[in-house]
Amino acid sequence: MRPAYATNDVRGVQCSSRTVFAPNAVRLGVNLEHHNNHRWVALAAVLCATAMDLLDSTVMVVAAPSVQETMHGGDAVLQWLTAAYTLPFGILLILGGRLGDRLGRRRVFLVGAAGFVVASLACAFAPSIGILLAARGLQGAFGALLIPQGYGIVGALFRYQREQGRAFSLFGPINAIAGVGGPILAGALIGWDIGGSGWRAIFLINVPIGLFVLIAAARCLPRDDGRPGTRIDVAGAALVAVSAALLVFPLIQGRESGWRWWSFVLLALAVPAGWALVRQIRGSSAPILEPSLFGKPTFVAGLAVAAALFAGTGGLNLLLSLFLQLSGGQDAIATGLALAPLAIGIAVGAPIAARLRASVGRHGLHIGFLVEVIGLVLIATAVLMDQNVGVFEVGIFVTGLGQGLLFGPVIQTILGTADGHEIGSAAGAMTSLQQIAAALGISILGTVFLASTSTASMITGLAVVIALMACAALLVLRIPTHAHTR
Repeated sequence: MRPAYATNDVRGVQCSSRTVFAPNAVRLGVNLEHHNNHRWVALAAVLCATAMDLLDSTVMVVAAPSVQETMHGGDAVLQWLTAAYTLPFGILLILGGRLGDRLGRRRVFLVGAAGFVVASLACAFAPSIGILLAARGLQGAFGALLIPQGYGIVGALFRYQREQGRAFSLFGPINAIAGVGGPILAGALIGWDIGGSGWRAIFLINVPIGLFVLIAAARCLPRDDGRPGTRIDVAGAALVAVSAALLVFPLIQGRESGWRWWSFVLLALAVPAGWALVRQIRGSSAPILEPSLFGKPTFVAGLAVAAALFAGTGGLNLLLSLFLQLSGGQDAIATGLALAPLAIGIAVGAPIAARLRASVGRHGLHIGFLVEVIGLVLIATAVLMDQNVGVFEVGIFVTGLGQGLLFGPVIQTILGTADGHEIGSAAGAMTSLQQIAAALGISILGTVFLASTSTASMITGLAVVIALMACAALLVLRIPTHAHTR
C-alpha cells in the first residue's frame, strides 16, 4: 500500500515541482479564460479522482481475506489482490504522464476516469478470482492514465503562486482522509453486507464518484491539444514492466506452486532485464528517464533508500491486516479501526519532518527510521504478549509517526537533486519506484507470513521490515549531511 495519506505524498510533491518547472498555461495550449470560473470544480474533479485511486489502493489490505473466503482462492490471492493494482499503476505511471503530454491531458484524464469506472464495475461483478484480478490490473492501468493528468491541469489553471498553494494544499487532507478512511470504509461495507453485496460494495462506491469526476471534468477541464511531436520510449516502458514482473510474479506465485524451478529462473532473468533497461535509458534518443539523473550520487542513494522504505511499509500493511484477521480472528471493520492509528501517526509526523530536516539534515531520516523501528518492536512485543491491545495500538501509532518523519524528506531528497529539465523524470521515477517497491514488499512479506500464519511467522515478517529499515538507514549515509534541494 502506498503511503499516500501522508501530507507530503509523492504525487503531491511531483505536482508541486511541476508547477515550478512545467511549461506555463500558454505553452500548454490551454484556454484558461473560458474556464476561469470553473477552476474549483475542475480541482474538485481531480481531488475526487485522487481519492478514488487512493481508496482502491488501500481497501484490499482489509478486504482481501473476505474476498479469498468467498471466491475460494489460494493464499497467493491475498497478495495479488493488492499487488495486481499497485504493480501496473507503478509500471505505467511514467508512460501515462508522457501520453498526457502527447495527446492532451484532458483527453487522457477522461479516458482514465471512464476506464477506472468500468474496471471498478468489472471488479464488483467478477464471477471468478481470475476475472477479479484482471479487473484490478485494469484499475491500476487506468489509474496510471488518470492521476498524472489532473495535477498538470490544476497547475496550469492556478497560475499564481498563492492560488497554486491553496489548490495543492488540499491534496494533503484528501490523502489523509483516504488513508484513514479506506480500510475503515472497507471493513464497514463488508460488515454491513448491504443487499448481500459483501466486499463487492467497496468497488461499487467508485461508480458515483467516478461519474462525478467524468461529468465535472468534461464540463470544466480546459481543452489542450498536447504536443503531438512528443516521443515515447515504448521499449523502455516495456522493459520496466518486464523487470518488475520478473521480480514480483515468482515471489508471490512461487510459494503457492511449491517453489518449482521456473520461479528461480524468472528471478534470475530479472537481472539481465534490469541491465537491458539501463542500456535502453542510456542509448535511447527519447529515454523514459533522464540518464543524467543516474550520474548524481544523491539521487541514486535516495532511490535506494526509498526502495527499502516503501518495500517495508507497503508489505507491513498487508502483514498487519493478515495477522489481525487470519491469526487474531478479527473481522474486517475491527481490522480497519485497528490500523487507523498508523495513518494518524503519519499525519502527526509529516509536519514535524520539515522542521527536523531543516535543523539536522540527513540525520532527521535516521531519527525517523529509529522511531519506526521502535514502533515495530512494540508491535512485536504485543504479539509475543498474546496480542496486548494497548501495546499493539501504541506500536501501530509510533510506526506511523516514524513513517510520517520519513516520507516527505526522502521524496525531497530525491527531487531536490534534479535540475529543471530533469524534475518530471525524477518525480516519475520516484512515484513508479514507490508503487513497484510496495508490490515487491507485499510479495515478500505475504510469502513470509502465509508460510504458517502463526505468531512465529508474524515475528519473522516484522524482523524483515526492521531489516529493511536498517538497510535504508545505512544507505542514508550515502546522502550528504545537508543535501541540496531546490
